[in-house]
Order: sequence, then C-alpha cells, then structure tokens
Amino acid sequence: MLNLSSKGIKNQEAWKNKNIELPNFSYEEMIQNTKDNPTWVHFGSGNIFRGFIAALEQTLLNSGKEESGIVAVETYDYEIIDKIYSPFDNLSLQVIMKPDGKLKNTVIASIAESIAADTERKDNWTRLNSIFTKPSLKMISFTITEKGYNLKSLSGDFSAEVQQDIKNGPANPSNVMSKVTSLLYTRFKAGKLPLAVVSMDNCSHNGEKLYNAINTIATKWSENNLVEKEFVAYVNDATKVTFPWSMIDKITPRPSAIVEKKLTKLGIENLSPIITGKHTYIAPFVNAEGPQYLVIEDNFPNGRPALEDAGVYFTNRETVERVERMKVCTCLNPLHTSMAVFGCILGYTLIADEMEDECISALVNKIGYEEGMPVVTDPQILNPMDFIKEVIEVRLPNPFIPDTPQRIATDTSQKVGIRFGETIKEYVKRADLDVTSLKYIPLVIAGWCRYLLCVDDEGKKFEISSDPLLGTLKEYLSEIKLGQKYIKGTLKPILSNKNIFGSDLYEIGLGEKIENYFEEMLAGPKAVRNTLIKYLK
Repeated sequence: MLNLSSKGIKNQEAWKNKNIELPNFSYEEMIQNTKDNPTWVHFGSGNIFRGFIAALEQTLLNSGKEESGIVAVETYDYEIIDKIYSPFDNLSLQVIMKPDGKLKNTVIASIAESIAADTERKDNWTRLNSIFTKPSLKMISFTITEKGYNLKSLSGDFSAEVQQDIKNGPANPSNVMSKVTSLLYTRFKAGKLPLAVVSMDNCSHNGEKLYNAINTIATKWSENNLVEKEFVAYVNDATKVTFPWSMIDKITPRPSAIVEKKLTKLGIENLSPIITGKHTYIAPFVNAEGPQYLVIEDNFPNGRPALEDAGVYFTNRETVERVERMKVCTCLNPLHTSMAVFGCILGYTLIADEMEDECISALVNKIGYEEGMPVVTDPQILNPMDFIKEVIEVRLPNPFIPDTPQRIATDTSQKVGIRFGETIKEYVKRADLDVTSLKYIPLVIAGWCRYLLCVDDEGKKFEISSDPLLGTLKEYLSEIKLGQKYIKGTLKPILSNKNIFGSDLYEIGLGEKIENYFEEMLAGPKAVRNTLIKYLK
C-alpha cells in the first residue's frame, strides 16, 4: 500500500510503478529552507491552492529555481489543517482529469508548513507573526473567496466582528482582513519591511478589494489611536507594500468519488473525503481540469518567485483587467451562468452533460461568439478566440469534471451584473452596436427569472441554490404561476434594478423583450424547452 506522508514517499519505486509523479527535490531541505528564510505565505488552504498554486511552486522547486516552499495559512475552517494537512505532512495529491478519462497524478510537496490563523492557538499565531518579521518574505497571497474581503453586512454597516476588531486593535483580531492587517502591522514594526499582498481570488479588481479592506481597518485603528499614523502611510507606500491585481482560472471541483475509487485501486491509503463542520468538502487529493491561467500585475517591492517559468503571466494592471473582462464578461463566466440556470430547470446535474444538449450548446456558442466577442478588448497575452474555443470544445464538455449547474447557480444575483451587465453597457455605449439586437443574453436573463420560480420544466418543484437576494426576488415573483396568464410588468422591480444588472433594462430597450421570453417559458410543462428550441434551432 502507498502512504501519502513524508516517510511514505521515500519508497519512490512503489509510487513510480503506479505512474505517480514525485517531487524532484529534497523535501526535508525545502522545509528547513522555508523555516530559515520564508518567502511566500498563502492564505486560504482549499482546493484551488493545493491543485494549482502550490503546484506552480513545485515546478520551480523541481527545476532548482526555488529552494523554499509555501507556508499555507487557513483563515476560516481550521479542520482543514487538522484533518487534511497535518495527518499527511502537508502533502497532497494533484489529479488532473483529462477529457479521455485518464488521470495524471502528482504528489504536491511544496507546502513546507501549515498554520491555522487562530489567535486562540497561541503557537500558531506567534509563529505566523514571527514569519512576518523576516526580511526574506516576498509575497503573501490569497484564495479566500470574494466574501473574505467584505467588511460589511447587507445593511451596509460593518459586521459585528469587524466592529469589535476596529475597537480592539491589532492585538487579538477575529476577521480575516483584521488578522492580515495585524500581521502587516507586525511587519511595519519590524522595520517597515517591503511586501507584495496578492489576491488570487476569482473576482474582478481583486487587488483593489484587498487593499480597500486592509486600508480601511488600518485607518480605523489609527483614528482610534491603536496604531501609529505612520502604519497607514506604510500600507499606502507603493515602494513598501503593493496590492497587485490578478486573474485566475482553473476548475478544481469537490472531490470526485470516481477519482477516489481509481486512486484507492492504485493502492493509496486513507484518501476518503471529509465534510467539515463548516461544510467544506475536501480530501487529501485535489481533482482538477488541465487548463489553467494565472495573470498577475508585476509589482513586487521585495522581489518574487520566477513563476513565469511555471506558466504564470506577469504584466501591467491594464492587461490584467482586460484578461479578467475577457474571461468574466465573455469567454467563460457568462457561459457557465447560462448553463447553470437552464441546466437546473431542465434537470441536469453535470455541466458536461449539458454540452450534449443541442439547445444549450447552441446557446453558449451564440452568447460567447456572437454577442460577447464584439465587445472583447484583446489583452494580447491571451488570444480571446483561442481561449473561448478551449472553453467550449475542451473544458465544458469534459465528462470527468464533476461540476454542477446547481453549484454555479449560487449567488447569481451577485454575478449577472458583471457576467451580462457589462456586455449590455458596452452595446449601449458603442455607436457600432445596437443593444436591442441582443437576443441570447436577454433569453438567459428571462431563464434566470423563470428559474427563481423553483419549478422545473416538468412542472415539479426543485430547490434553488443560495443567493443573498433570494427572499426579495421570490417575493416579486410570488403571484406568478406556471400555466397561468402572465401580467406584464410583474418583472419590472427585478429588471429595472440597476444594482443587479448595472442598468435599468427597460430604459435601454431590453425589459419588454425579456418579459416576452419569460411569458413564453410560463406556458406550461416543456415551455422552457420549447422556447429554447424556437430561438436556437
């Protein structure tokens, strides 16, 4: 049997006989080098980190271009450290799921140390602060999801946790952004040491969101005389602290039962996934697709790893934003959302299966190539046509990526303004485009409203994914019933909401069109399918 541990991987022949790639460097030396001279701390220890970012560092370690690894820090779900990192000596197994069903398996050993950012775990918090005093530290990075940067509740006020942190100062923070600000204060006190603070989360202007949160807390502490004013100046001194923007793209879904079965068959022990008390689905392995992209603004005041040698694109902020817009507004995310809402209504539970559906396949092609591509600004470092071709022909149809429309449909009210609203605004703004010519984006918006009725295309109730505006949206739709006459204007509170779509869709000539599509989808069972056939076949 194969054991995923520092001792277990010493039996190299056994792993290689199973065609599992091992690290090509001394694991023990890497740990010692990291302890002596840490260079990279990463916050957020989930699948995208282990399956993508840690693997980048392993490439550099394998080639001798780096000598130290990454310090992984968990800020939210400490069970991940206790049950997935510590028992396996911080090793994990990266499993690339190819479209032909073959797996490429690699032991990832670039994580030197794992820490729970829990102030109640005194040893952990002391160690983390010690790392931040080291001149060798070049960068800290984040995959904590977009919610991690939000300091305020839905009411617009600071959350109770953040209010408490603002009152208490840097000594015993609770919120993740407060903790990072406290650690930066430690670095400031150690001699105003330079550092790049890099969000790698999948959200637009991620570096700006990270800066705003940290600067807000630092400023509040200064106003309350809990830190020196010079600390705020340090956070805002681009020769000392930077907040580069980035774009990340790689699908690392929940652990697949198929993958677990195949790995167990190879003889690897103890790989069963766990569900933590905070509902994190995680395993000692990470199953992921092969294609991956990471584009980072090259602004590192204390140097950085040579990640370009591992396939990372370094560029300027403007180019990062163009790549982000290309992906989020045209070439990937709008296609995902389109598949999510119709997939749920039509009873699909796997994204790949939807690509076998002629209507849905036609829809994503038309939204991407016909309606989205005219507004894309070519970022030059990635070709938009090549990118979308790979998405539609390789990534979405991959039957071995266990991604679901139900997962992607989560928080759709927070996404449609970017995924469709930005394209709509470009059509309004540009003289060479006519916003009223849009057909397929309005069809998806109508489909999302139909999805919110919680009734599938057979007329059966189904549970829709979580969304912060769900209660309000369902209230607007409460009088609408499948098979009953639709009263014009019922959707107006939703479609005119600029906070959702970025525009009043009636003012720009799309509101009535969306209502007409929606009315057709309400005719009765099979009405959604018939509407798709009418406009797509």
